[in-house]
Amino acid sequence: MPTYPDAAVLYPEVAAAGSLAAALRVVAARQGLSLPVPVTASSSLYGAGVPTIVEHREALEVSASRVERRWFICGRERDLGLALVEGNTVDLAQVVRAAQAWHDGASLTEIPEAAPFVKLTGRFEVPDRDPARLVESEWRHLRREAAEVDWPEYSALIESAYAEPRLRQLYPFTSHWSLRFSTTTRPRLSHDVLVCLHPGQGKDFTITMGYMGQEIGKTATAEEAVSLAVSNLPADLPPVRYGSAESS
Repeated sequence: MPTYPDAAVLYPEVAAAGSLAAALRVVAARQGLSLPVPVTASSSLYGAGVPTIVEHREALEVSASRVERRWFICGRERDLGLALVEGNTVDLAQVVRAAQAWHDGASLTEIPEAAPFVKLTGRFEVPDRDPARLVESEWRHLRREAAEVDWPEYSALIESAYAEPRLRQLYPFTSHWSLRFSTTTRPRLSHDVLVCLHPGQGKDFTITMGYMGQEIGKTATAEEAVSLAVSNLPADLPPVRYGSAESS
């Protein structure tokens, strides 16, 4: 079993307050803010949830590392549980400012203005579950993620796939960095688009039918991989629809 530093050593102000939730309230009050974080007998030194007035957002997740002094946040939309904002910092006052903005219903772009450590995931809020907007949001997330990852082949694959109209209209998702597609959005993805693109690392791209299925081929470039994938798409794909729990 790993041995972690004592919480009182890493987070003395949290230990003194009795929980992370209570510490957030104390730090907020010092900044002239009022952060209604629930404090209960089971509140932890390592995690807290900050509620929000925005109906389609989940409570902001605030967590603390057990290895080093550092806090993490993640703000998700409620319908699918996908991250909209995230970040980490050693400054609890910054966490409080981000949490206050999330609670008060600040727009996604306003939250990093209040707390610069916050990063946008690229996704935007789609409270009406419009499938076309959900597709657009997920593509924007994948493109932002790819731009921030030190993996040229992955970035090239995402950009090449997005540039192809037949793929761009599908709902994209990844599994172990391999790019896949669906004609339904989360929470229930479809299985009618089997083609899967795997980026190389200084080597060829691989295209398979299914994540671990039959190999269709290997290509030297992302553009060639996308072209081969498109040639293996079903002929008459339906428009993307919302993947409700009742979807077949």
